[in-house]
Amino acid sequence: MPVLTKPASSFINGTWVEGSGAAVSRCNPAAPEETVTSYRQAGSAELEQAIRSAAAAARAWDDLGILARGRILSAAAARIRERAEEIAAVMTAEHGKTMAESRMEVDASADTFDYHGGSARNPVGTEYPSSHPDERILTVRRPLGIVGVITPWNFPLQIPAWKIAPALLHGNTVVWKSASHTPGVSVLLMDILAAAGVPAGVVNLLLGPGPLGSELVSHPMVAGVTFTGSVPVGHHIRSIVCGRGAKLQLELGGHNATLVLADADVELAASSVVSAAMGSTGQKCTATRRIILVGDGHEAFLSRVKDKVSALVLGPGTDPAVQIGPVVSASARDEIIAAISQSLAEGGEILAQAATPAGDGYYVPPTLLTGPQSMSICQEEVFGPVATVLHAATLDEAIALANNTAFGLTAAVFTSDERAARRCVTYLEAGLVKVNAPSTGSELHAPFGGMKDSTFAGPREQNSAVAAAFFTHEKTAYLRLAPEKA
Repeated sequence: MPVLTKPASSFINGTWVEGSGAAVSRCNPAAPEETVTSYRQAGSAELEQAIRSAAAAARAWDDLGILARGRILSAAAARIRERAEEIAAVMTAEHGKTMAESRMEVDASADTFDYHGGSARNPVGTEYPSSHPDERILTVRRPLGIVGVITPWNFPLQIPAWKIAPALLHGNTVVWKSASHTPGVSVLLMDILAAAGVPAGVVNLLLGPGPLGSELVSHPMVAGVTFTGSVPVGHHIRSIVCGRGAKLQLELGGHNATLVLADADVELAASSVVSAAMGSTGQKCTATRRIILVGDGHEAFLSRVKDKVSALVLGPGTDPAVQIGPVVSASARDEIIAAISQSLAEGGEILAQAATPAGDGYYVPPTLLTGPQSMSICQEEVFGPVATVLHAATLDEAIALANNTAFGLTAAVFTSDERAARRCVTYLEAGLVKVNAPSTGSELHAPFGGMKDSTFAGPREQNSAVAAAFFTHEKTAYLRLAPEKA
């Protein structure tokens, strides 16, 4: 088993701190009898200590300047790359994803720190003309102060990188409540940030239970909150944070549709749909959940998709031959299997299903369903390797069906008709629309975020300009010269 270079502890004011809460362990989802990480949970006392430490460190971190902060982020990127195999091994052991997927996430996370480090040299304000000849009008960006960061387990390094890197670049200090399923990855990132030169108190890591997140977002000293996770938890956070007037960024769930038109390239569409629906064991908020076939003539496409799903190889993520690892927990496995059973009871049919390996791992067979649009699975997000095939007679019907959900994160369309593609980009209610590409995946320099229940109406994630808009207050300064002395 991988061995952490630092104890699995919270990190407060530059020191590893054992929590005052319950002792918990994280098992390997591919081999539940194996303990990967053990630690004591942080509680209210550690939270208060972390917030006070972040407050004390704020002025010096701000005064350091954006260029110096950017160099620290670039140093963190280099250290992530140096320890890439170690991080990937811990990620696979805690999460269950394949080593190939873990390595890709580590590489993307290093790129994220590099990108925001380089963004330190972007313009930081705008000058406007003044009606007074001796006056300049400038906009100035100032840090929010303490930012509460709450991250999920499905991308235990990448999503923290999306949030923490720009928060630090713009002079904020951070109290980070990480996911309980992946504490080891969080510890490694915290160790890297400290080694890269982030001063004591600037980033504080809390390994704690879910309710600790509510305490964090409720704290009056936390000026901004960025959260990625489920819709119910996101709405709970929204009620707290907006109620006290702090700044909020939410990225929540998805129920993403992929439209396949009759003129689509069969192999491209089939490969992309299976990758988007089943890759990472379907544990992505951007995963394809619904495949909408538009019109007639989809026999070849369906045949290829069924063959590809049936041929997927499940097993432990450490096996290079494995394509799909286990889901993150026994409860997740049980919920997904229950959702499949419910679909069958509601008139659904299994079109294809992969084989599951023997053993006690938390395996769910990648499953392709079809059935009536009234099935619960067509509305409720099932966070696993399950997709449902639906039919629509026309493109307009397909768009309406795709939009018939409370979510609006991503969507995809496969077609050779540019007019149809443009229509989808215009009318699909999703924050990201992909044409002839999987519903998953995004570029770190482009804004990322959804619509409807998938988000919060405010600045999105990733792109440097929208990150600056969230992690700073914009002030306008009128700089007028004093009269010259005689």
